[in-house]
Amino acid sequence: MLTAPGAVAVTGDWPEPECGPDDVVLAVRAVGVCGSDLAVVDGRRAVPSLPWAVGHEAIGDIVRVGANVERGRIGERVAVEPNFPCLSCTACAAGRTAVCPRRRSLGINEPGALRERVAVPARFAWAAPEGLADEDLVCVEPLAVALAATARAGLAAGERCLVVGAGAQGLLVCLAAHGIGARPFAVDPHEGRLATAVGLGAAVAPDGETFPVVFETSGSPAALEAAVERCAPDGRIVLIGQSATPARLSTFTVVQRRLTLLGCLIYDHPADFAAALQRAADLRPGRILRGRFPLAAAPDAFAQARDLPGKTWITFEHLEDAPR
Repeated sequence: MLTAPGAVAVTGDWPEPECGPDDVVLAVRAVGVCGSDLAVVDGRRAVPSLPWAVGHEAIGDIVRVGANVERGRIGERVAVEPNFPCLSCTACAAGRTAVCPRRRSLGINEPGALRERVAVPARFAWAAPEGLADEDLVCVEPLAVALAATARAGLAAGERCLVVGAGAQGLLVCLAAHGIGARPFAVDPHEGRLATAVGLGAAVAPDGETFPVVFETSGSPAALEAAVERCAPDGRIVLIGQSATPARLSTFTVVQRRLTLLGCLIYDHPADFAAALQRAADLRPGRILRGRFPLAAAPDAFAQARDLPGKTWITFEHLEDAPR
């Protein structure tokens, strides 16, 4: 629970989730830590109330189903698609669910998933493919973001691309690019993150070299400036990271090089999440996982996530023998 900006505590008195008629209740196995979670914990992204349950990249086992859900789903191991569009507005009708104005998001405007049990709409609990490891399953949601971004960019096999920022999302963009036969290069001031990207198939970007496609994943205003400078004429700059701090942008550079800036917000339901789940076995996104923390050490997980290379995750393995 986020009890105040910057303060995370593990509590034992949170109420059991209510299971609506179209919901399932999960016994949570693990939750990945994402940049959006860190923004919430730091107080840079406001939440409706405190204390607040954080986390959204959850996997778990269905232990209860609502009246309108098949009882046969009990026992399924699932990944949660944590963004719930309304499915009835104009944007949703056009398949653009990412920009649904009534979208609910776990850990952002809905209580989060870093709990022993959590209720989610059944249609957003995706059954895990047979044999897919928990490590890969917990990375499916951010993998969906990366795959949607490479698709929106029109990245093609053989094309060179630069990934600015080798945090968890940048690493997944490298995997997604490599998976379609593109050639990812990476830059990051953190040597450990850059080495992790290289270990996953990316190359270190030579100083001053420009690229036809640039993915900015960090959200840093300075990184956007660097992305513009490193983008080749007629190139595409794909923005995944977010910041409320304005960045300086030279329209002269953008116009003279005929650059295109593309904003990429999560993914569209249901096709993008289904595609990520299907690709997970081949891409093995769990390779980006590094820092693993038990639930009791969740405050440490959030405190250390920025400094650790790779992705941090929080697991519930010590609760496996507890009643669910």
